[in-house]
Amino acid sequence: MITGGGSMHASEVFMKLQGREPGILNQKKYRKSAVLLPIVEVDGESHILFEVRSKKMRTQPGDICFPGGRVEQQDTNEMATAIRETTEELGVLSEYISNVIPLDYIVSDMGGIIYPFVGKLSNIGDIQINQLEVEEVFTVPLNYFIHTEPEQYKIEFDVLPERDFPYELIQNGENYNWRQRKMNELFYVYHPRRVIWGLTARILYHFVELMKEND
Repeated sequence: MITGGGSMHASEVFMKLQGREPGILNQKKYRKSAVLLPIVEVDGESHILFEVRSKKMRTQPGDICFPGGRVEQQDTNEMATAIRETTEELGVLSEYISNVIPLDYIVSDMGGIIYPFVGKLSNIGDIQINQLEVEEVFTVPLNYFIHTEPEQYKIEFDVLPERDFPYELIQNGENYNWRQRKMNELFYVYHPRRVIWGLTARILYHFVELMKEND
């Protein structure tokens, strides 16, 4: 409660903030998603399993991705989301998913937070894909990514204020020198039909770099 006719004393400021843990600004407004980077065994060799999104999907039809989706209210945490989504999309039991470990999460410019995990997926012969979401699945040897650097291309983001933007409230008005942002877009071209890019490639690259550490 603010005392003193609406003024707040410094002691009240620090009392309100005592023991506070920092987070991401406005994180309650962010869309939260989780994905699983599945490690599978194929002929005694470690592979990574990928999905091809169904062409019936409203967003990113035909793109290559990892199993995953939005964090739902019933999920106990983001790891539970990644496991649930994997079981729903691949038609496997949760018992087939083990050794689930978190990777670094991504705060997207589009207002979302993506929580990636890596885990072992067994009994892949039992996979029955949800055809409403998944066109097909395929695997790529982990060793391929260990020894293959992705192609990198720059993307520039332009600032386009709305028509009623209040230029009169900022320095230099319509001539304000907006800071333009650039981002590296990564591409793993396994072969012409298997191009891995976007957030999936960024998560994959992060995971591969962890595998290369201390080699």
